[in-house]
Amino acid sequence: MTVADEAEKYGLHRVGARPTLVSYLKQTWQRREFIYELAKARVQSQNQRNRLGMLWIVIKPTFNALVYGFVFGILQGGKRGVDYPVYIVIGVFLFEFFSTSMNGGAKSITGNASLVQSLAFPRLALPTAQVLQSLLSLMPMLAVMFIYALILGTEPKWSWFAIVPILMLFTVFNLGVALLCARITVHVRDFSNILPMIGRVLFYTSGVLFSADRLLSHWPWLIAVFDVHPIYQTLQLARGFIMDHAVYDPWAWWVVAGWAFVMLLAGLVFFWKAEERYGRAN
Repeated sequence: MTVADEAEKYGLHRVGARPTLVSYLKQTWQRREFIYELAKARVQSQNQRNRLGMLWIVIKPTFNALVYGFVFGILQGGKRGVDYPVYIVIGVFLFEFFSTSMNGGAKSITGNASLVQSLAFPRLALPTAQVLQSLLSLMPMLAVMFIYALILGTEPKWSWFAIVPILMLFTVFNLGVALLCARITVHVRDFSNILPMIGRVLFYTSGVLFSADRLLSHWPWLIAVFDVHPIYQTLQLARGFIMDHAVYDPWAWWVVAGWAFVMLLAGLVFFWKAEERYGRAN
């Protein structure tokens, strides 16, 4: 009888062995308070040394909206559409949530090497905490986003509450992306250097600054691509419910929900498969 057989006989398991997926999710859920406290502490500490502190959470996307809105507003000319400033504010603020989730998720394992190597816990907790941190940072941004919408002439309405299910689906999607990026970065450390460029490409190609129907009217095949673009459809849903003159296709709900489910499932399985490797991250 081998040592492995003897250990199995007495119910002994290898240290750091990967549990079943169901057990893995249960262990992560049991640490939900740790995940929340970790996310909250990081939100509170991320801008402590700056004079304006937490205000930078909303100052940064505000400056981005002003700069990009001005430049791309001029470039698009008559194709901007009505309420273009509100259009830009919604796009920039919500894309910031995706960007911080993706970039932070990618570094959630490699950036916490000492924690990963010294404590036994499901590593899924780290990218989850990162996405939760981004979601908590989004809350004051959302308040400011709605204030900007009011200042820019948008009428308040009950449909604004639709932002809640939209954000729930977007959070699930972002978590899936964060899990995929977290494992890739463990295997390929240079990926963290490429990721900002990927994020920039996504920023310019996800409809943050333009409407596909208006700008790409001469290329129907490109519009068809945007019809199934998860980030673009998420932004269009939010704009459709917030803006006065915007419309959205109900099909967008199915696109966003489908992508959220697929990305979360793919991210979970992909991340879980390498659970044993994360303890050796350096």
